[in-house]
Amino acid sequence: MIKYGVLVISHGSRNAEWVELVDQAVAAIEIDSDISIPIYSSYLELIEGRLIQDGIYSLEQQGVTDILVIPLFVSSGSTHIDEISYALGVIPEPNLETDMVPLVIQARIHFGSPIDDDEEITQIIYSKIQALSQQPDHEIVLLIGHGSVEKGFHLRWRKGLELLAARLKLRGGFDEVDVAMLLPDQVKRKMKTWALKKPKHTIIVAPLFLSEGYFTNQVIPLRMQGFIYKYNGKAMLPHPLISRWMEKQIRQMIGKMGGN
Repeated sequence: MIKYGVLVISHGSRNAEWVELVDQAVAAIEIDSDISIPIYSSYLELIEGRLIQDGIYSLEQQGVTDILVIPLFVSSGSTHIDEISYALGVIPEPNLETDMVPLVIQARIHFGSPIDDDEEITQIIYSKIQALSQQPDHEIVLLIGHGSVEKGFHLRWRKGLELLAARLKLRGGFDEVDVAMLLPDQVKRKMKTWALKKPKHTIIVAPLFLSEGYFTNQVIPLRMQGFIYKYNGKAMLPHPLISRWMEKQIRQMIGKMGGN
C-alpha cells in the first residue's frame, strides 16, 4: 500500500527568522486528500537535527513509502539542486563536485521542481514591489537573482529569470523588466545600460530571494552603490502563495502517480 509523505528541502540559514519564515510556509500547506500526508521541513545545511536525512528517517518511521520532494529553491540553475538530486538518487552522478554522499533511503523518491518560472511567483514579486511603483510605463524593473558562474547552471538561471521578467512586465505594465545576477556580477553593467538608454525612467530593484537576509540586506545594496533606484529589500517570504505553490507541486506529483 502506498503512503505519501512530503519532504520540503530548503537551504538553511544561521538566521532563526529566515528558518521560521520557511517553517511557517510549510506549516500552512493544505492538502485536499482523504488520507493524512505527513510533511517535513528539512534543510540542506546549518540546521542540525533537521537535515535531509533526518527528514527521510522521520517520514519512513511514519510508514511513508513514497516521498514527494519539494526543492524550495529559486532556480533549477542552483548547484544545490544538482547535489541534492545526486544524494537522493535522482541522478547517478553529480554534474559538479560535491561533499554530499548518497543518503540512506528505503522509500521511493519523487523529485519536484524548484520555483523557476511560475505565475504564483510573479504575483508574489509584483506584490512586494507594487508600493514602489507610481508610473509603470516610465519604470524599469531590474529582477536580481543569485545566479551561477557554472556554464550549464548559468543558462538555467538566465532562462528562469527571463521568463519571470516577461510575466512581471505583463502583470505590472512596466515599460521594461530586465534581469541581473550577482554571480557573475551583472548589476553595474545593467544599471549603467538603462541609465544611458532611458535616463528619465525610474529603476525599481526586485530581489528574487526566498527570504530576506545577507543578500537582500547587504550584497544587493552594496552592488547598487552610486546609482539612483527604488528598493525595499523585500524577499518572497512571507507570502501565502509560497504555500499554494508547494500545494500545486504535491497535487501534480500525486496526479502523475494516479493517487488521490
